[in-house]
Amino acid sequence: MKKILAAPLLAGAVTALALAPTGSAGAAPGGTGSYIVVLADGAAPAATAQSQAHSYGAVVTHVYSHALNGYSATMTEAAARRLAADPRVAFVSPDRAVSIDAQTLPTGINRADAELSPTAAINGVDTRVNVDVAVIDTGIDLDHPDLNVYTAGAKNCSTGKSADDGNGHGSHVAGTIGALDNSVGVVGMAPGARIWPVRVLNAQGSGSWSDVVCGIDYVTAHASEIEVANMSLGGTGSDGSCASHVLHQAICNSVAAGVTYAVAAGNESDNAANHVPAAYDEVITVSALADFNGLPGGGAAATCRSDVDDTFADFSNFGADVDLIAPGVCILSTWKGGAYNTISGTSMATPHVTGAAALYKANNPAASPSAVKSALQAAGNLNWNTATDPDGNPDTLLNVATF
Repeated sequence: MKKILAAPLLAGAVTALALAPTGSAGAAPGGTGSYIVVLADGAAPAATAQSQAHSYGAVVTHVYSHALNGYSATMTEAAARRLAADPRVAFVSPDRAVSIDAQTLPTGINRADAELSPTAAINGVDTRVNVDVAVIDTGIDLDHPDLNVYTAGAKNCSTGKSADDGNGHGSHVAGTIGALDNSVGVVGMAPGARIWPVRVLNAQGSGSWSDVVCGIDYVTAHASEIEVANMSLGGTGSDGSCASHVLHQAICNSVAAGVTYAVAAGNESDNAANHVPAAYDEVITVSALADFNGLPGGGAAATCRSDVDDTFADFSNFGADVDLIAPGVCILSTWKGGAYNTISGTSMATPHVTGAAALYKANNPAASPSAVKSALQAAGNLNWNTATDPDGNPDTLLNVATF
């Protein structure tokens, strides 16, 4: 990819602003697994479990004596095979993981109090917020069952012909904005909002500013329909007048057409003034909060990253250009292939604000982008560990309880 000519203002490639989770689950040491042992008729479950545990090197976890005659235990696969041949045993079955089918309220949605918003009306019933939101990103899983994707409005400014998501990042952003309130999967800030997929990044999560301007141009062409746009992407650069560069001019013209933009502050632990579009005054720039339980007060154990609960995320950009802070660490949302995933970044904080803007626009359709920004800031609070904000000027935490 070639760098654009005005390097001092806007240089390098544009990339999605997300961080992958650290660490992953592995197999139990030594091939040990969990098994359910069904005993033959007449075998006393407690006594037999104790005897067989001693003989086969197993560790009993449950004893069943009513619905089932048997027990569960951890042991090696070889021990399970030997145990299955024991005359006191009817059969041995490998244990299997199960999970709830109920809809999950992600921590970020909880922390922003979207479940208290009368407009979001989160209650497990699929009532949809009547707002159109553009996701300028890697595309969106066009047929994800937990998203209201407006496929007729899809646009691909990047590689290939489809706006379908080849990365997962754009689908994750879309879920935080508007995942359906349908009793399965997750729920978004503005459940059921119509999501317009505007693909400007490739499957590797990168692209060019010309592609991004193409996306902004498309959104502006549909400004009579699209109220809010999310840009969880960025590159190096600095602020200036609207005429100082094509990217800034495009955003200024789109905002003037009535589209509210929420953008990621960036993940470099740097001043957001050094990154665009984060540095632009016309957008809502969002930093990331580490929140592991969706509640204020701190003290929750870290999950996918080692950040400290209720503090400024260790990767997040900061500074006077930041307008709001929102949860951006270990965020569960939709993913490509009809799946779900947990990742971190200011990319994940930004769609919380985008969803909040959608809620506000649902009740205030004539509100200008600047009025939307002011309303979101006025509704926020400082109920987080503000001493951890690197610039000493705490960002207002997103809250939509009254929207």
